[in-house]
Amino acid sequence: MPLGLVSDAHGDDRALAAVVDELGRLGVRQAVCLGDMVQGGDEPRAVLDRLARLGWPVILGNADDFLLEVPVDSPEEITAAQLTRREWTLARLDASHLTQIRSFPRTLEVDGLLAFHGSPRSYDDVLLPETEDDTPWRVEGFDVLAGGHTHKQWARAVGGALYVNPGAVMSDPPEFAVLTGRSVEFFRCR
Repeated sequence: MPLGLVSDAHGDDRALAAVVDELGRLGVRQAVCLGDMVQGGDEPRAVLDRLARLGWPVILGNADDFLLEVPVDSPEEITAAQLTRREWTLARLDASHLTQIRSFPRTLEVDGLLAFHGSPRSYDDVLLPETEDDTPWRVEGFDVLAGGHTHKQWARAVGGALYVNPGAVMSDPPEFAVLTGRSVEFFRCR
């Protein structure tokens, strides 16, 4: 059965709706969200409400966790603009939305797939096609590893597993991937 992989909507519900529609057109009914679905865009509440209706599992990304707590040890500088956007977003969410975000796991195992945001050990880790040291992504016992965070569509072998990054829903056009077994196909919404 095909499985959609979506990541990094960053509060863009129109883009997420386009991805959901395109997955439906392709006959894909189930997906895993690889984090950073809420913080950053103009429609955080609508994104969370849509995800709740869909029932898709959602991984906790660094930007989503930022809504719950401002990190003291972030690998990236936290700017005044990010703090302002965080407050704007929080003002649009209610307690049930925050509970929903708190329920997002950091990793998820689904039929030979290990899903995460940055890496299995940290949502802040960055894996790019040119990254030589892929040690944080080498995990035994999984056929497929799926992560987001970098907003780039690509795949490569990591150890004995296929690593997939579906790109970013908030891209123009919105991006996603469909996984069937160990085969992946990348898409951009029309």
